[in-house]
Amino acid sequence: MAKNMNDPRKRRQRRIRLKISGTAQRPRLNVFRSLNHIYAQVIDDVAGQTLVSASTVDKEVVDQVTGKKKQEQAAIVGKIVAQRALDAGIQEVVFDRGGYIYHGRIKALADGAREGGLKL
Repeated sequence: MAKNMNDPRKRRQRRIRLKISGTAQRPRLNVFRSLNHIYAQVIDDVAGQTLVSASTVDKEVVDQVTGKKKQEQAAIVGKIVAQRALDAGIQEVVFDRGGYIYHGRIKALADGAREGGLKL
């Protein structure tokens, strides 16, 4: 029987979620990475609401990321989610890497968010 390669990541993700949680004062910046796209959302876990989000499939973002490498796309998404969060009055977030290794596109998104003005 073939193992799902996503299962170990899901276990790491559950373990991380036990330790971190987003509040209204300091929401959680969640990241999801697929083969072709990257998604980021700022979540208030107490209210169970997504406050802001950005991804490479957003209509405003597609024009900026077309023809760029995946790490460059992730950095752009990080800057955009940071800008949207600052517009919503959010300065500090808890970074939730979603069980992924803090490397490559995940690190690029976090650095882009920091450049955009968010405190992680």
